[in-house]
Amino acid sequence: MKIKSDIQIKNLREGGKHLATVLLAVRDRVAPGVTTRELDALAEELILKSGGVPSFKNYQTEGTKMTYPATLCVSVNDEVVHGIPGDRILVEGDIVGLDIGMQYEGIFTDTAITVPVGKITDDKKKLLEVTRHALEIGIATVRDGVHIGDIGAAIQEYVEGEGFGVVRELVGHGVGDKVHEDPEIPNWGERGTREVLTEGMVIALEPMVTLGSPKVKVSKDGWVWMTRDKKPAAHFEHTILVTKNGADIITRA
Repeated sequence: MKIKSDIQIKNLREGGKHLATVLLAVRDRVAPGVTTRELDALAEELILKSGGVPSFKNYQTEGTKMTYPATLCVSVNDEVVHGIPGDRILVEGDIVGLDIGMQYEGIFTDTAITVPVGKITDDKKKLLEVTRHALEIGIATVRDGVHIGDIGAAIQEYVEGEGFGVVRELVGHGVGDKVHEDPEIPNWGERGTREVLTEGMVIALEPMVTLGSPKVKVSKDGWVWMTRDKKPAAHFEHTILVTKNGADIITRA
């Protein structure tokens, strides 16, 4: 669990604002008839223009030779995370997760949202609302001295209380010097357990919530995680700086 220096935090703030602005521009391009590849191309163009470098493109998972082929993860409907952009055309009624990361002045940030494509059903609207609020609840729990289990418990209690599922196989994480750092930050847990957060730590909180069963599976390519019951899932994420008084959201435009 690394504590970031003052210069790292300065670069983190600048990079986070740039990345948040990029994500909002990509969000605004989402519409029926747009391909997921178009969203990826826009994300890469805007990251490079901002002075950053895409951190997901060619990212290699530890212990494997798998490399992610795109700048943006675009996950549609029952795809939870890591959807690979391509020729898929978005249609009215879809929901689409947009997950993006960037390296800026040597420091990494990570953020995600899930958005509707045109008009969506009421149950999908509720799924987005609950997942977004779950992230807000997690953020409100963060401060110097809090246990990671406290964050997971707060998210889990809220999400399951609303009748939705919390994915177990995928978690939040430390971020900053690398795309993924320790500690892991599950979206479930018991209060007073796991590591204690310290002022100056940087973490990525990212609730992943399902409309049905929380059980997921990974595709044959090893990247795309999907719900087993094929019901929709949503994903929201912010990069957060831990302070004595609470959480400082880094990836806010």
